Amino acid sequence: MVDRLLALSPDDRQRVLREIPRKYVQELDERWYQWAHAGQREPPGDWPVWLIRAGRGFGKTRAGSEWISEMARRLPGARIALVAANENDGMRVMIEGPSGLLAVARADEAPQWRHRLRELHFDSGAVATLFSAAAPENLRGPEHHLGWCDELAKWKKGGDAGWDNLMLGMRLGERPRVLVTTTPRPVPLMQKVAAVPGCVTSLGRTAENPHLPASFVTHMIAQYGGTRLGRQELDGELLEDVEGALWTRGLIERCRIGAADIGKPVRVVIGVDPPATANGDACGIVVAAELRDGRLAVVADASVETPPPAIWAQAVAAAAARWSADRIVAESNMGGEMVEATLRQADCTLPVTPVHASVGKARRAEPVAIAYERGRVVHAGAFAALEDELCGLQVGGGYAGPGRSPDRADACVWALAALLEGLKKGRAPGVRRV
Repeated sequence: MVDRLLALSPDDRQRVLREIPRKYVQELDERWYQWAHAGQREPPGDWPVWLIRAGRGFGKTRAGSEWISEMARRLPGARIALVAANENDGMRVMIEGPSGLLAVARADEAPQWRHRLRELHFDSGAVATLFSAAAPENLRGPEHHLGWCDELAKWKKGGDAGWDNLMLGMRLGERPRVLVTTTPRPVPLMQKVAAVPGCVTSLGRTAENPHLPASFVTHMIAQYGGTRLGRQELDGELLEDVEGALWTRGLIERCRIGAADIGKPVRVVIGVDPPATANGDACGIVVAAELRDGRLAVVADASVETPPPAIWAQAVAAAAARWSADRIVAESNMGGEMVEATLRQADCTLPVTPVHASVGKARRAEPVAIAYERGRVVHAGAFAALEDELCGLQVGGGYAGPGRSPDRADACVWALAALLEGLKKGRAPGVRRV
């Protein structure tokens, strides 16, 4: 029955539910674990901490309320800690919210909220006490069987102490457990929780919740998809800056503009970082343009993963045709003539400037990173894979980003460096031939 309902469109599902007797609708609603999606279900195993790290609207609060309610039924007399960033958030979300503990109670249950004591009394005799992470001393002393920490990444003053005091008090019963529900932020406490031995993490995106309005999901993705905010708040990604990185995520966000804001470019260059072998790394293909206001813009990432030469050459040719490119700048460590010949086989007749990586990746990238800091470079859109690689390039030549090699970042650097050189010399973009 449930599987058939879930297979229906939201409108058809509502129509069916309106037509069946109320007692059956109530029974279906109370069998929440049949409706829950995978990221909301309790993971198997003897874990001490379950971390649900997911985007907004994923259903984290509902998962927390349902898990606590179910555990209260299983463990009569249990002592439970509810910890929010502050008491108001705890009341508004964990206790009285539309997915809070009072809302998910079954029809034959009547949990009682005792405001003065900050306690929720379940029918089984289990008692959940609300704590504020901003007042960590209140967690010093009480013992608990279970805990639920909500929006851990929002915990500010006292957050670390609150977590430590909670964990030191998790000593009742045979298997004390803590559930953490949060949208991720790169704060030390998130790393601390994820590093707890035996911690199980459930990841999820906003779009994975089948009960959200499709129009909301579409609008959010259109507005924020690929940006740092969207990847954090919608996709549930934990985006951290690498120590000593030439680019930070904050810097790139400050340089972001809409794809429709670039107008007609003055000139366009395509940077190419070819793979050394047919089964090697990705072929970095990044399109950069000089805008009429004098700024430079990254306008496309056309990179392809582990392609044979004919495939990456066709991808370069397609990008060149789409953007009416003026020139191709290609790294030629594996042979400049080979790169140019491969491109010619794909009917790409643009001038090709081979460049040689004679210095470290960071040395080549430093002048380009400075141009970002000075506001001379923008990103016309969101390029998640490229931006992850840029944020992995470190001062001094290290690379701490995804993959074995920053192929997209290298291609981006080649293209922007050529445009910067052209602006400096007042002529068409190019770099010194080798």
